[in-house]
Amino acid sequence: MTFNKALLALAMGFALAACSNQQQAEDSAVEAAEAANEAQEAAANAAATGDMMAAEAAQAAADTAASAAETAATSADAAAGATDMTAADDAADAAENAADAAEQSQDAAEEAAAGADAENNTDGE
Repeated sequence: MTFNKALLALAMGFALAACSNQQQAEDSAVEAAEAANEAQEAAANAAATGDMMAAEAAQAAADTAASAAETAATSADAAAGATDMTAADDAADAAENAADAAEQSQDAAEEAAAGADAENNTDGE
C-alpha cells in the first residue's frame, strides 16, 4: 500500500510540473503578443510623424516582435502537447526566450519611434 501511495505522489508531482511548464509557456506567449502589439503601435506612431527612416526601422522591429510572438505561441502549443517532462520544459524555455526577443524588439521599435519624436502611448514597460 505504501508503494502505491509513493507512485501516486510521484505521478501527481509530474502532473503538477507539466502544468507549471504549460502555464509558463502560455504566460510567455501572452507577454510576447503584448510586446508585438506595443511594437506595432510604436511603428504606427513613427509612420505618423512622416520620418520614413524611423518608421521603417520601427516597422522592422515590430515585424521581428510579431515573429517572436508567433514562435512563443508555437512553443506554448508544444509545451501543452508534450509527452514527457523534458520536452515540456524545453518548450516552456523556448517560449520564454521568444517572449524576451519580442520584448527586445518592442524596445527597438519604441526607440526608433522616439527618434522621430513620435507619440509614446506605451504603458511604461
